[in-house]
Amino acid sequence: MTERAIALIDCNSFYASCERVFRPDLARTPIVVLSNNDGCVIARSADAKPHVAMGEPYFKIRHKLQRLGILAFSSNYALYGDISQRVMTILEEMAPAVEVYSIDECFADLTGIPGDLVRVGREMRARVLRCTGIPVGVGIGTSKTLAKLANHGAKKWQAQTGGVLDVRDPARRDRLLKACDVGDVWGIGRRMQEHLNVQGVKTAWDLAQADSWTLRKQFSVVVEKTARELRGVACLELEEAAPPKQEICCSRMFGKRLHDLASIREAVATYAARACEKLRAQGSVCKRVQVSIRTGMFNPDEPKFAKGVSVELPYPTDDTRVITKAAGEGLDLIYRPGFAFSKAEVLLMDLRQPGEFTGDLFAEVQPERAGKAMAVMDAINAKWGRGTVRPCGVPAEPDWGMRRELMSQSYTTKLNQLWVVR
Repeated sequence: MTERAIALIDCNSFYASCERVFRPDLARTPIVVLSNNDGCVIARSADAKPHVAMGEPYFKIRHKLQRLGILAFSSNYALYGDISQRVMTILEEMAPAVEVYSIDECFADLTGIPGDLVRVGREMRARVLRCTGIPVGVGIGTSKTLAKLANHGAKKWQAQTGGVLDVRDPARRDRLLKACDVGDVWGIGRRMQEHLNVQGVKTAWDLAQADSWTLRKQFSVVVEKTARELRGVACLELEEAAPPKQEICCSRMFGKRLHDLASIREAVATYAARACEKLRAQGSVCKRVQVSIRTGMFNPDEPKFAKGVSVELPYPTDDTRVITKAAGEGLDLIYRPGFAFSKAEVLLMDLRQPGEFTGDLFAEVQPERAGKAMAVMDAINAKWGRGTVRPCGVPAEPDWGMRRELMSQSYTTKLNQLWVVR
């Protein structure tokens, strides 16, 4: 029987690496990438990690970054998403089956591929780097959890592994398990690590050797499966097609505090339109929408207010117009004048596939022409760029939009910002 071989391919410091692709002059410059509204550090290049902690507020470390020569960039999600798609396309061409796990990593089933799989991993690294400029690490094991841990080892000991580590051999697997803390294991968070340490489980090896029934009884079936996976027993299969989400949320901090209802209504309409795009992308319909708003919660001198409301839709729908109207009606119910609002959220709930809702004979249904209109709008926006066709309540360039003062160019997604070589 052919031995199972699962690889995890993970981009190194992905957001920071994307910023360097079209800026070769930054190859030796430490980089950090900031969250929405240039708030906190969410990504760091390897040479920035010793100096900057994840999650540090930018306003507190701005002068420190300047002193150390570390460059900060606003998050450029359009660029990151496009480069991610290119990376995943390359990997899909090189493996029989691929599960895209996140924007910067994917699992690949290498079972049955002849020859040395370390060589295959090196070919993946070389091709992705050559075609996209993104460095990646490759971990190979007999289970997804082992592949994930092998990837961690490939990056941690890159000088010895060359960025590729295969732990299908039991002796090599055991050496890796003994060298890694239990907190390095996929799915073991900080709090769970503390509980396991109390039980004497300090390394990945300790977790793999722990009694399965005891782990299930004291913790959960998830921890039990994790231990089994570390022993090489596959409990998790590749999901080539991601299951539809049960809820879809679009939530953003405003670029500035908003006081008037009209501006907040624009923001809610914008977030509802974006959520509807995601809804149609997974082929679902929605029966209820929740809208909420809140002020800033950390300024002691600022009055606090937060409220949300759920609005039932007249019928299961993916029509942006119907959902935006319902979200606006919900906003009217919860808005209170006299507050400085900092954030709004639109949450699509009670999602099903078309035909899964059971109504009575006289229940209202979405008109066929509405579905056709949404399909045309999505096709135009896919070809000419998001926002080419949009509801009239959604502004093109709102003054309350997300603050991104340090954003790089959209080198691959906007014609007027293409890379220019002189």
